[in-house]
Amino acid sequence: MLKTYTGVTDKMNLELLNEPQRLAVAATEGPVLLLAGAGSGKTRALTHRIAYLIEEKGINPYNILAITFTNKAAEEMRERVNQIVSFGADGVWVSTFHSLCVRILRRYIDQLGFQNNFTIYDSDDQKAVVKACLKKLNIDPKQYPERGVIAEISKAKERFIAPEEYDREASGNFRKMQIARVYKEYQAMLMQSNALDFDDLLYKTVELFQYQPEILDSYQQRFQYIMVDEYQDTNHIQFLLIKQLASKFRNLCVVGDDDQSIYKFRGANIYNILNFREEYSEAKVIKLEQNYRSTKNILAAANGVISHNEGRTDKALWTEQPEGDKVAFSLYDTEYMEAEAVVGEIDRQHNMDGKAYNYFAILYRTNAQSRIFEEKLLMHNIPYKLVGGQNFYGRREVKDLICYLKVIDNGQDEMAVRRIINVPKRGIGNASIDKIQTYADTYEMGLLDAMFEASNVPGLNRAASKVKEFTDLILDFRDLIEEGTSLSELYDIILDRTGYWDELVAEHTDEAEGRMENLTELKNKIVKYEQESEHPVLSELLEEIALVADVDSVQETEEKVLLMTLHSAKGLEFPCVFLGGMEDRLFPSGMALNSDDPDAVEEERRLCYVGITRAKEKLYLSAARQRMMHGNTNYNPVSRFVEEIPEEVLVKNGEGSFAMRRQQQALDEARDNLSRRSASVTDKPYSYQKSNTPSFGKEFRVERLEVDYTVGDMVEHVRFGKGVVTELVSGGKDYEVTVDFETAGIKRMFASFAKLKKLG
Repeated sequence: MLKTYTGVTDKMNLELLNEPQRLAVAATEGPVLLLAGAGSGKTRALTHRIAYLIEEKGINPYNILAITFTNKAAEEMRERVNQIVSFGADGVWVSTFHSLCVRILRRYIDQLGFQNNFTIYDSDDQKAVVKACLKKLNIDPKQYPERGVIAEISKAKERFIAPEEYDREASGNFRKMQIARVYKEYQAMLMQSNALDFDDLLYKTVELFQYQPEILDSYQQRFQYIMVDEYQDTNHIQFLLIKQLASKFRNLCVVGDDDQSIYKFRGANIYNILNFREEYSEAKVIKLEQNYRSTKNILAAANGVISHNEGRTDKALWTEQPEGDKVAFSLYDTEYMEAEAVVGEIDRQHNMDGKAYNYFAILYRTNAQSRIFEEKLLMHNIPYKLVGGQNFYGRREVKDLICYLKVIDNGQDEMAVRRIINVPKRGIGNASIDKIQTYADTYEMGLLDAMFEASNVPGLNRAASKVKEFTDLILDFRDLIEEGTSLSELYDIILDRTGYWDELVAEHTDEAEGRMENLTELKNKIVKYEQESEHPVLSELLEEIALVADVDSVQETEEKVLLMTLHSAKGLEFPCVFLGGMEDRLFPSGMALNSDDPDAVEEERRLCYVGITRAKEKLYLSAARQRMMHGNTNYNPVSRFVEEIPEEVLVKNGEGSFAMRRQQQALDEARDNLSRRSASVTDKPYSYQKSNTPSFGKEFRVERLEVDYTVGDMVEHVRFGKGVVTELVSGGKDYEVTVDFETAGIKRMFASFAKLKKLG
């Protein structure tokens, strides 16, 4: 269950706010630092602040700018302001950083030598450009992988470092000097393609304001009151942009929580918020500490963990909510047992307590942890949604069609041209494309322009006619746009005329059918855009697609268990949260524990704080004594973050915790089964002893079960019949066995319950 706006009318009434919220609303002049803890009602405070500016202070909505980090948050803020303000709210510019910069650059980027219909490159496009740069500069991609080079270029742009300055900094460092060459060539290729990457959107806007002060002045005059949400997540280039815009009137209100600064790997600089008062000495500081989301016990756990950080402002969340259930922590032998228990508890609450599946969220530190949870959910036939997997717009068939649209809109986008020139196959190979590229370089023209002159390209021969067919197709599509053909109709025509759809139909495979479903979903996106836009334009559609975030696509109405990393979960809330993998070297990560950066573990602790504060009613933590990581079995201690939770709000593996109930149930079933079981596997498979482990309550230690079969053996099950063992995984005291049965198909089960009999 996500945190979303309900649409309930929320007319401006300051009596509905608590005292710190009212102070934040009324502090309209000069710089303001609003330290808003998790679930403290910051959105309500921000929207009322905008309403207060308009209705009480008489500020023209045109002069107000509100910046958020996601399209979803921006849309929610717009809706809520519309509900509060009787007139004029539509004039407020509510935007993400990137959307703000796109709008500015669409108008003025010609001042920097670009054309206003520039393309926005995604990560795949960037990799293709860097690959081309490495090839052109004769730099070994094995020594300089594309992703690493892109990361270095991105860091340089976040610091507002141009290629020339990067080159000067690199002096004496051979590796950096090579990357400087690539950076320079990369920017040249982007300019030639009239394209920007995401970092450029901010970089070029700051550059524009720096070299065109009259343009900056016009936006300063417009944005006299500026609000920035999630300020703890801003990086240096975002800091510079806000500083430029706010420097004239200084009516800047930044909202954030240093305890939720978790995006350092993306360039976020926590010191932007910690040092705000050094940059704006006259700033008012207001703290929002009352939490409206979670129970007292959950908040006590969160406060207990985050209080161990030194680099933070002094604050503590509190609530008037009831105490609620204690936080449950359970320790399992393996990650498979952990996942089975988590999914089993979801199944139990769904079937016995009537909880909808979207009541639950499973959170974890790394993407790799999702696999086992997914497998267990599938085995239990529980619907789920994985957030943060492959982005819809990153799927091959979707990118192919988007690139067709890009080339129709902007022929200078060479990466898009290269992607679709032979998709579907037209008999235009890489050798032919290289000849065209050489011709383009010789005559200093774009790749598509050179294709229009294919008959003049030396050595192209019969491929020239194939290239002409392609360019004629692009010209026809552009003519359709000029004639007023709708974007959705154009999309259908592209699928038909290129033969893309027919090729998928001819495959007759499940994969092809899935790709066709994705293409249909892309059509849905285009139709929705046309319905919501007064004047649908292809470049605007492509821009909207480029700015979509993963989490924006999550729908609250879907009754599915949500799986996501802790980073993806920020900004969301759920009634019941399962937080798995609470082990040192997994969470906090081994990289953080081994880092020389004193803030590394503190950021991991902030991430834990974010995970805990996602929970509204119930919070379950779990860990495994042994876990397979990077192909090896690891034995890691319980996470230090668990030990930092106050004992009075934590239940450890017993006293009613979900894990102990399921463990006890499984052991009782095992006893019953073993008493009736034949000795075909072993005469005495189990030996029960009370555990001497004092810290996790009542538990049993079970000696390893021995089996007389292995992978490849034929076995028989009393219910499923005969089958072949395809996988046998050690689970500590038991084995998880996978069998491909002749009639029942593939089944996974524990050996102690399966009672498989080896045949032959």
